[in-house]
Amino acid sequence: MAVNDTFYLSHGSPMLSIDESLPAKKFLQPWTETVYPHKHTSILIIFGHWETGVPIIKYLAPSSPYLANRVKQLFMSSGFGPADVDSKALAPLKEEGVLIMGSGSATHNLRALKRETKSNACAVPWALEFGTWIKEALLEGRYEDVNEYVENAPHAKMAHPWPDHFYPLHVTVEAAGPDAKVEQIHDS
Repeated sequence: MAVNDTFYLSHGSPMLSIDESLPAKKFLQPWTETVYPHKHTSILIIFGHWETGVPIIKYLAPSSPYLANRVKQLFMSSGFGPADVDSKALAPLKEEGVLIMGSGSATHNLRALKRETKSNACAVPWALEFGTWIKEALLEGRYEDVNEYVENAPHAKMAHPWPDHFYPLHVTVEAAGPDAKVEQIHDS
């Protein structure tokens, strides 16, 4: 049973998991009925904070040593070591029924956001401009521009002083395959 899609979720606030008033929580709750009702053998989630080696949240889900070893095997057989990973190497997992998801953040400069939003509840201009650029580039299929976002996107270093929350987007786009098209399924 092949899986055709990959997903990237810009997860935003940790409150998403507990605050019933957030539109994204309402969108995600019926995920298997409304967004992705297809069967899969397992789920591979690539998320921010992976470089720290210290999980921020402990997920109470069964792990899969087989899948972990398969991911390692695919990376190593593609000629890349741990420091230089080619996300395209994950694409065969879709044929094996693995749903590949990335979870990061469209912008992740919490210090600047905290400082700039104290007196203003709206999104700050640099975050809006960066987010709009990323959305347009993805929807228009300009994946190379996204890969080179530091050089191409407005306010790239402000939006992502460190890229760990942006890497999951690259992984899911690359794993989707060369002919994949991006579709936005929610925005809040």
